Amino acid sequence: MSSKEQKTPEGQAPEEIIMDQHEEVEAVEPNDSAEQVDPRDEKIANLEVQLAEAQTRERDTVLRIKAEMENLRRRTEQDIEKAHKFALEKFVNELLPVIDSLDRALEVADKANPDMAAMVEGIELTLKSMLDVVRKFGVEVIAETNVPLDPNVHQAIAMVESEEVPAGNVLGIMQKGYTLNGRTIRAAMVTVAKEK
Repeated sequence: MSSKEQKTPEGQAPEEIIMDQHEEVEAVEPNDSAEQVDPRDEKIANLEVQLAEAQTRERDTVLRIKAEMENLRRRTEQDIEKAHKFALEKFVNELLPVIDSLDRALEVADKANPDMAAMVEGIELTLKSMLDVVRKFGVEVIAETNVPLDPNVHQAIAMVESEEVPAGNVLGIMQKGYTLNGRTIRAAMVTVAKEK
């Protein structure tokens, strides 16, 4: 018997068995592996995308909160600094009429009278001491003449013709003004020069 004529116990030639097995393997293998995606892989991919989005949102939230905290810290520091700088404002406002009264007393005092000399000297020393103390705490007097009118620190009461002082400059002080750490507490009441 030749090898071609040999048959397997089931009655098939060995070549036919190999062909049948090959056809069965092809039938089991998918036609296109890219077309059939495991649903678990899709779910994993979706979850990874969602995770990346959540991480991005979380990172943005953390950065935003950090920025808000930094802004809050800076504002708080500024508020504390302002509170320290301007805590005396009400107290200084209460002192200004006293300082004005001492100024007026010196203006009307009879300095030529020897009997009044001691009193005038006492008023001058008291006023000087009071101004020295308030200067230590950042209070400055606005009482310069022949300077340009500054609406931030001057309140123009009248305009007076003048040849000595340029137009638009402060000619005279009616009431002194004061600043506390650069902030105007009371504007100086002034007369302003105008051209003839």
